[in-house]
Amino acid sequence: MDADDTRAQAWYREPWPWILMSGPALVVVAGLVTAWLAVRSDDGLVLDDYYKQGLAINQTLSRSDTALRLGMKAELHLADGRVRVLLGAAGPDALSLRLAHPTRAGLDQRVELAMIRPGVYEGRLQPLRAGRWHVLLEQKNWRLAGDWLLPAESVLTLGGDPASPRPAGYSNQAKEGQP
Repeated sequence: MDADDTRAQAWYREPWPWILMSGPALVVVAGLVTAWLAVRSDDGLVLDDYYKQGLAINQTLSRSDTALRLGMKAELHLADGRVRVLLGAAGPDALSLRLAHPTRAGLDQRVELAMIRPGVYEGRLQPLRAGRWHVLLEQKNWRLAGDWLLPAESVLTLGGDPASPRPAGYSNQAKEGQP
């Protein structure tokens, strides 16, 4: 028998150490990827006063009922970082618009809309990601809610039917998405 035949190979030339080390190495890589995803994505915070907010739901529902009872209707048009709201009834000097992303609270926006003409309100928005958005148009006594699918829908109608009459100061440019 030759001495070279009985000599063992170096450990790194054997397949078994590599096979045994691959499992823990994959776990370390998966842990790093999980940590990176956790840091990169913001899932929002749990509210400290969730109980109080739960109790306030009846007030919120009554505000929606008030809007329905008053026959409130609104059209929202989005173009060039601005949102224009055409309110179908007499309204206050300013409205509040809240756009909430269903899964990422960090993308939510709240905009105060100023009246530029009777029944027409306008405000500036940060760029919105494509996808579904929950929309709340509200004032002290009433609120209108709906879901907006961007960029597929350039106009969102809240309350009433979409064929509602246009408020004073409505122009065809606004209808085409050009406020």
